[in-house]
Amino acid sequence: MSNTQQDSIYNTNRSNGQSVFNNGKINSDNYLKFIVQELKPIIDKKYSVYSDKAHTFVAGSSMGGLISLYAISEYPKIFGGAACLSTHWPGIFVLEHNPIPDAFFAYLKKHLPNPKGHKIYFDYGTATLDAMYQTLQPKADAIMEAKGFDKANWLTKKFEGDDHSEKSWSQRFAIPMVFLLGKN
Repeated sequence: MSNTQQDSIYNTNRSNGQSVFNNGKINSDNYLKFIVQELKPIIDKKYSVYSDKAHTFVAGSSMGGLISLYAISEYPKIFGGAACLSTHWPGIFVLEHNPIPDAFFAYLKKHLPNPKGHKIYFDYGTATLDAMYQTLQPKADAIMEAKGFDKANWLTKKFEGDDHSEKSWSQRFAIPMVFLLGKN
């Protein structure tokens, strides 16, 4: 996004007047460096785990879904799969005049990992904040298909009536786990 677009997004407020970003800057790259360079090495050393890409997955909901997709795209040699529940494509809380989804989709066109050796799961509900995703997820799905992902390594599910909540995500979390961890 242009600097003007970025400044506009950083100055966006919620409907109650509270700043969306609490006057902070996005710190995604540092967060991923922490996971890859600090957290994962500790887990790999302390616990009896397979540490290779084929056994390393990342998952999250809402903005956590976005960062999970970003993680597998930025570190495709580290992460073999990503579960992105209720991926918050808008980045903020409005769709009109919002450049963020298009920026995300342009990024995906360039940076999605090779479908061979990577699995990606998406889902969304149709209630509350998730209702915003019904027009955006198909755009992400079209990119996935164009990049060569298919039913063996990519799944998108829509859950009628599910809302944007921990309760909804916990009720369906087994689905991406079976998809990512199950045998093809």
